[in-house]
Amino acid sequence: MINIASPIIGKKERQLIKEVLDSKILASGKYVTQFEQSFASYCGAKHAIANANGTTSLHTALLLCGIKPKDKVITTSFSFIATANPILMCGAEPIFVDIDPKTFNISPVELEQALQKEKNVKAVLVVHLYGLTCDMDAILKLKKKYGFKLIEDACQAHGAEFKNKKAGSFGDVSAFSFYATKNMMTGEGGIVLTNNKDYDKYGRQIINHGREGHSTHVVLGYNYRLTNLAAAIGIAQLQQLESWIGKRIKNANMYSQAFKELDFLQIPFVPKHSRHVFHQYTIRVSDKEREKFIEYLSKNGVGSGIYYNTVMYNQPFYKQLGYKQGLCKEAEKAAQEVVSIPVHPSIKKNEILKIIKVVQGYKK
Repeated sequence: MINIASPIIGKKERQLIKEVLDSKILASGKYVTQFEQSFASYCGAKHAIANANGTTSLHTALLLCGIKPKDKVITTSFSFIATANPILMCGAEPIFVDIDPKTFNISPVELEQALQKEKNVKAVLVVHLYGLTCDMDAILKLKKKYGFKLIEDACQAHGAEFKNKKAGSFGDVSAFSFYATKNMMTGEGGIVLTNNKDYDKYGRQIINHGREGHSTHVVLGYNYRLTNLAAAIGIAQLQQLESWIGKRIKNANMYSQAFKELDFLQIPFVPKHSRHVFHQYTIRVSDKEREKFIEYLSKNGVGSGIYYNTVMYNQPFYKQLGYKQGLCKEAEKAAQEVVSIPVHPSIKKNEILKIIKVVQGYKK
């Protein structure tokens, strides 16, 4: 079976992990600091605050933007549940907006309609889904017009670019995940980026029990710290990220060239001004064909995944909160049609060619 994901762990990761183990300083320390500085520099941000995972990073980002109980935060309807849950963790209300069906990202048109309808929106949390940035020109124009705080969920978009500017460098604050299957990983881990020095100071308090100094706690904080062990992996992974992105793009281009004439699927859309880093290579297959198509792939040794088979507000817990089906029609339609196939940099050329042959051989 050609797996949908395959984390890469090489000699550099093992070397740095051994250094941390030999140092006996396993919790936060100099490796975390080095990782923060390197990742901030890579993304074009002034400050980085390493976190335990992507969810804690999003929670920290929302808190930095002053999100409090009863505040309203607009976000996309089509993402992993960890996008919306931190809004609830702040006691705030998620306002879900429909997507652009071509990019799967939040629709600027639908976003403006929500901004006009909803009063006192405090922040907008956009998601760069599958490794493709949102239309940041349109979103920044809305930010200027309506005055909201902008948070980027870049958990799937390490190295993605919009007009040669990296994901994570557009908003007031951004959040990344380094889960084991991301384009680069630390096993579990995350990071918050910002250009605001006050946010940087407060963020470090949030993730470390509200500390100011060793024994003084000035705000409500949490234990959201990243370990030296995880950071060491991140240092090694970041050094290879661009090479891996190049392989993902090459693999994706081979698929798109081979699949563009197939009438039963739709290949990913890549805007001219964007660098899509293909955390996932996601195609659309009609809802009537998807289950049959996935079964066919599996029988022929090709792994696949559905990201995501429902919009966030249709999850049981959100239904309990009063959210209703039918709110975002394009997102609900996408949830019935998306299929992701292996695109990771570990795939060999002969495996790519096999996947192409298998997909081309599918009969409706």
